[in-house]
Amino acid sequence: MEDGYKQVVDDPQQPNYAKEATAEYRDMYKDGKYKNYNLDKADEGNWWVSVQDPTRLNDPAAWTCSDLPSWVKNGDIAPVKNAISPEVLAELAYNRILLPGTKVSLAPGDTTKVNLSTWAWLDKARFKKVSVTASLNVAGLNIQATTTAEPVSLKLEPGIADAETYPASGECAVSSDGSVGEPYATGKADQDPPCGIKYLRSSGSGTFPLKATVTWRITWTGTGGAGGDLPDGTFGTTQDVTVQEIQAVNR
Repeated sequence: MEDGYKQVVDDPQQPNYAKEATAEYRDMYKDGKYKNYNLDKADEGNWWVSVQDPTRLNDPAAWTCSDLPSWVKNGDIAPVKNAISPEVLAELAYNRILLPGTKVSLAPGDTTKVNLSTWAWLDKARFKKVSVTASLNVAGLNIQATTTAEPVSLKLEPGIADAETYPASGECAVSSDGSVGEPYATGKADQDPPCGIKYLRSSGSGTFPLKATVTWRITWTGTGGAGGDLPDGTFGTTQDVTVQEIQAVNR
């Protein structure tokens, strides 16, 4: 194989790609843009090179990662596609956010009555802003991004058509104090809840699947005043609700 390779390289009828590449690199790194490989600027920056993600070698996009090594001044972001940046770190932080489960509190609880308004709310102590910060501090590069998730609404879907929601849209907005819905309190039995449901028929021997979905607004801020929005996060869960007929005693 070595003799065969040498024969091809030395064959005047064949293009000498190795020699061409060596000359090109020398023009760039030795005599040209990066004279003497920027040895006199060793304390001002670093060499950066694109590498393939070893976990995604089956992805054709991984094979487009072929940019030549480039010099990056300390504090600057490498000017290549998919280089680590505040936005990339923001997306990483997004994937690390842990949000509370979406089961809502109900009054009455998991068993209610036909035509009885059921109050629904989220625990204010649990449903609040959640933030995660990702940072990179290596080789003179110090960048970071903080991604924040904030609950903005709760949507209730009773699980059957024979039901009403409060408000009619089923979309309960977050109040100015950060609460979603309102816990039931004694003396409010004749009031409609700001967030809740009313079933118009019994679930019989079964239950109705009440679905509660919380929408979280996702924003981020990063090094250098960068920032913006990421796609909203929508997370839901279903809980079983038993609806009983109201028993009346006739005399």
